[in-house]
Amino acid sequence: MQKVHDPAVRHTGSGALIRRFLPYLAKYKKTLFIDLFCAAMTTLCDIILPKIMSTITNSAMGVGITLTAGIVLKLAAVYFVLRIIDGAAQYFMSGIGHIMGVHIETDMRRDAFDHLLKLDHTYYNTTKVGTIMGRITNDLFDVTEFAHHCPEEFFIAGIKILASFLILCQASVPLTLAVFACVPLMGVVSVKLNQRLRARFRQQRVQIGELNATIEDSLLGQGVVKAFAAEDEEREKFAKGNKDFEHIKTLGYYAMAAFNTSTRLFDGLMYLVVILAGGLSLVYGKITAGDLVAYMLYVTTLIATIRRIVEFAEQFQRGMTGIERFAEIMDTPVTIKDAEDAKPLQPGPGAIRFEDVSFEYPDDHNKVLHHVSLDIKAGERLALVGPSGGGKTTLCNLIPRFYEVTGGRILIDGQDIQHVTLKSLREDIGIVQQDVYLFSGSVADNIAYGKPGATREEIIEAARLAGAERFISALKDGFDTYVGERGVKLSGGQKQRIAIARVFLKNPPILILDEATSALDNESEILVGQSLEKLAHGRTTLTIAHRLTTIKDYDRILVLGAEGIEESGTHDELLAKRGVYYRLWNQLPGEDTL
Repeated sequence: MQKVHDPAVRHTGSGALIRRFLPYLAKYKKTLFIDLFCAAMTTLCDIILPKIMSTITNSAMGVGITLTAGIVLKLAAVYFVLRIIDGAAQYFMSGIGHIMGVHIETDMRRDAFDHLLKLDHTYYNTTKVGTIMGRITNDLFDVTEFAHHCPEEFFIAGIKILASFLILCQASVPLTLAVFACVPLMGVVSVKLNQRLRARFRQQRVQIGELNATIEDSLLGQGVVKAFAAEDEEREKFAKGNKDFEHIKTLGYYAMAAFNTSTRLFDGLMYLVVILAGGLSLVYGKITAGDLVAYMLYVTTLIATIRRIVEFAEQFQRGMTGIERFAEIMDTPVTIKDAEDAKPLQPGPGAIRFEDVSFEYPDDHNKVLHHVSLDIKAGERLALVGPSGGGKTTLCNLIPRFYEVTGGRILIDGQDIQHVTLKSLREDIGIVQQDVYLFSGSVADNIAYGKPGATREEIIEAARLAGAERFISALKDGFDTYVGERGVKLSGGQKQRIAIARVFLKNPPILILDEATSALDNESEILVGQSLEKLAHGRTTLTIAHRLTTIKDYDRILVLGAEGIEESGTHDELLAKRGVYYRLWNQLPGEDTL
């Protein structure tokens, strides 16, 4: 078998994880208290039954009170009432108690999702989406059971162990001490084996996340897989991940087997002590037959309680693993957030200024921009060209603070973007990208994403301005047509025009076009280009262009390279310089693409 790296060699301690979990549990403390009260009620039958049997046995043998039919009926009536109470309490525990767990799981998933929305591009560039999905779905499933059973099981166990100890001491202190001497040893062994078990469960969580990511990657890229006839390669990747998961689960079951075997051995040891010590005490008259019967029943209750706790350890570890993985998400720092003195961006015409801006990516420290200073006038159409890796997209991503500058500052209408709220900043910026993302839903839903609560008339007008109304009306259900996952039911040009309609509806003063037409065919490029011309009118527009013919008429063109802004000017001015732009324009006969 392939050796799998154990990611749980260092993990958060159980105490710290429980402290992270307690605020969620505290929200439902009233339900928890009722649940624990019901748990106490369910223990009465287990505690009273041995006493009833002891009384009947001793009475039948002439020890204590005389056994009569009336006494038997009274004892039976008491036990019957206790069973009714037990049934009602068990109903509440199984129903309301579990629902409390569902509420807690829901609260944790809400907080995890909210935190994920705050994380920047760097986190998503380095973390697989399948892994993230596993953490906020599968990893929190076990929290429902954990939230309900953890306090309940330990509370019941505490009552039963304490009650058993006190009652057993009344029968025979030496025998009780001999039986309970096995408990600490059992606890030490259980803790050691628990640590191994938890490590295996954590490995399973990590590996299932990797497996989910592999499956997601293969299924989302199924068009490429089929185009390259790469099914065998995908099967091989999946088989490797699947085999690793099989190996990890196998190790987990070995750990579980060792854990369960140790508990059964300790069960046997405790019964052996009762048989030997109890039998000898009966021979020498140190204990009555009825007390020995009760003693054996209490020891059985004690062993059943310990075994239940031990068996619960698997569920406990699954829950702790889920909480730990949840905590890892919540502990991921939010690097881009509102400053303490942040204020809403004041409306303005949309002038942008870069003052000595530098930037390097935080994950690999790749330096992209070096001391860039740039003034973009309100309403100016600015094109960014240059070789790949020159920082065109990075420069644009800094404006809505998708990344944070590592030096200098950026101002919009004289306001430092690091001192305005992210919401107001991003509401003032419209972005149309090459890879358009449409959400699963209708055409109207996707256009309305630009302005939540938009009326139908506003949506239709935005589509008209984007040149999309005609093709939308020709769809089967018009604006109510389902676009499919990621818009797979629409062509590239249609998706682009819906994305443009979305920005028209948003109506921002600043517009960023990130290679918005470079992946389209000629006809679609012309149609989308016309829509973009309308959209850019009167707005401060930054366009990243690969086809230089699309930006010939722009107010200014910047050529970005390894040294920053290498050239700046209009199309004619840059050609006259016969520099970098001139070479890009004339790089291949009959071609004008970068």
